[in-house]
Parts: sequence; C-alpha cells; structure tokens
Amino acid sequence: MSSVTTYALGGIALLVAALIVVFVVRWNSDHGLKVRDDGYGSVHNSEVHALLDSDGAIVLGKPGNVHTIDAFEDPMCPSCGAMEHLFGQEIAHRIDDGTLAVRYRLVNFLDPKSGSKDYSTRAIAANECVADTGDGPLYAKFHQMLFTTDQPSENGGDLTNAQLADVAKRAGAPDTVQQCIAKGTRVDNARIHADAALAAMKSALGGKVETPTVLDNGKQIDVNTADWVTKIAS
Repeated sequence: MSSVTTYALGGIALLVAALIVVFVVRWNSDHGLKVRDDGYGSVHNSEVHALLDSDGAIVLGKPGNVHTIDAFEDPMCPSCGAMEHLFGQEIAHRIDDGTLAVRYRLVNFLDPKSGSKDYSTRAIAANECVADTGDGPLYAKFHQMLFTTDQPSENGGDLTNAQLADVAKRAGAPDTVQQCIAKGTRVDNARIHADAALAAMKSALGGKVETPTVLDNGKQIDVNTADWVTKIAS
C-alpha cells in the first residue's frame, strides 16, 4: 500500500491567509501487504453504535470500555483508501467482537485536488449525516464504500452531493439521511470539525499533517505492517 499522504503548511503563508500544501505520496510496494480477513465485510453486529461527538469525531464500536484508536483520514486520500482496502475488514471484525473501537477524525486537505474544490468537506458532512443515526453497521458500510469502491481520484475526481447521497442509499441509509447529504445540511459544521481534527493531528505529530494516521493512546502506529491491528486489539 502507499504508506502515507503527507502535507506541509507554510507558516508565513498562513499569516497572509495563503495556504501552501506540499503533497507527497510514497508508494511502498515492497511491503507485500495482503487483504486481511478477506470476505468478512464491514461491521454487521447490531450492538455496534456510531457516535457523533460534538467535535465531529465519529466513534464506531460497542458501548462500554472498549480499546479505542484514533484514525485521521481525508476522504480523497489514496493511502487512506489503501488502508481501508487492506485492513478495513479486519478492523470491522475486531469492532464486531468488541475488542476494538475506532474514533474517526476526518480532515479536508485534499479539497483543492477535487473538481469542486470542496469534495472532502462535503464527504465529511455526509459521514456526519450517516453517523448521526447511531447505526454502527450502516456507518461502517458507508465509510467502507466511500474509501474504496466509491472513492474519487485526486486528479479532479469528485462526487456531487446527490452522488454522495446515492452512496448512502446503497449502504442502506434512510431517506432522511439521504436528504441531509443531498442538501449539504452539515457542510458548515464539517468544515469546523475538519479544522479541529487537523489541530488534533498536528498536536499529536509535532506539527506534521499526514494521512492516514492511526494513534493508539497517542502513539502513532505503523500501518504498513501486516499485524498492526492484531497487536492493538489483542
């Protein structure tokens, strides 16, 4: 998988309200990683809930004292898509059996790479519309689709709000959720929450911004190792 999508901000440019993003993708084919728990699918245990926190974090897991990791992702990040493809089913299995929960922190650095220039923000808003139902299996399915089969490319790729709503429909979302997405109801909140997630990532990584980033008790995990999920959930 590609190991990480990395961004750097120019501090001086920020002072003059110009955002400088240095976008680097490192392709590490030599890792030889294979899909884990292939065939398991997304979360399907009805006891799993999705919780939308006030800061926009989406917690997916069973109620109670479950070991929780933080996953920082951009909806357009190809490395995030690779992580979902390789490890998403194993993570789902661990969530279903109650040994792991995931706190998704979604950022929007790749907005400029989309045709609309705001795809990541709108996709975050769509995630929030789905997560607000509290339905864990529904959110897990939507998240899986958004980062794999329905993820647009960085080179001008995009999905309209109507297309995002259709992804939610295919994941099993009710009409109220589809309308929330189609109307862009949560876009303004999503932008605020993306900023909060970015600040949390920079704080954890000493100012760096890179996706995907997975933190276990504040410690960054190397997601290019085959057994990282097993080690965390054991």
